[in-house]
Amino acid sequence: MESDEVDRVVDAWARERPDLDLTPMYVMSRVSRLAQQLDRARSAAFSGHELTGWEFDVLAALRRIGKPYVLSPGRLLAETHVTSGTMTNRIDRLAARGLVSREPDPADRRGVRVALTEKGRVAVDGALVDLVRIEDQLLSGLAEEERQEVADLLRRLMLSFPRPTP
Repeated sequence: MESDEVDRVVDAWARERPDLDLTPMYVMSRVSRLAQQLDRARSAAFSGHELTGWEFDVLAALRRIGKPYVLSPGRLLAETHVTSGTMTNRIDRLAARGLVSREPDPADRRGVRVALTEKGRVAVDGALVDLVRIEDQLLSGLAEEERQEVADLLRRLMLSFPRPTP
């Protein structure tokens, strides 16, 4: 099997620190490097639609919920794993760009709901198409069965981590 940068880095550490079991680095260093590559690819997909990663995340949460594409700010917090102050700022910025709107909550006169606008729906749908295309290209070196195997292994790994709290 061909060596990569991670093999070279971990092998060098093993030479220098033979007292440590460095085998976790073979997995986690690759995951970290893949995350960096994916972040760059995602940014490219989003920028073509004048979106940033966090904007896509908020718009996608609204789009995934289905018609009428409306969520409470609290539900958006749970979907995006950010603080309430951060979410307020993000909603303000998205509303200023016309990608979302605020509307009164019919169940709570003091509350508001965040709604995806048509402009926001077009942007998030276009970005999603580009994202899926780019991610498919990134995985082109794997057969379909291998993709499923990697997805299953990563799911198991993710489930072993503590869940984020909103």
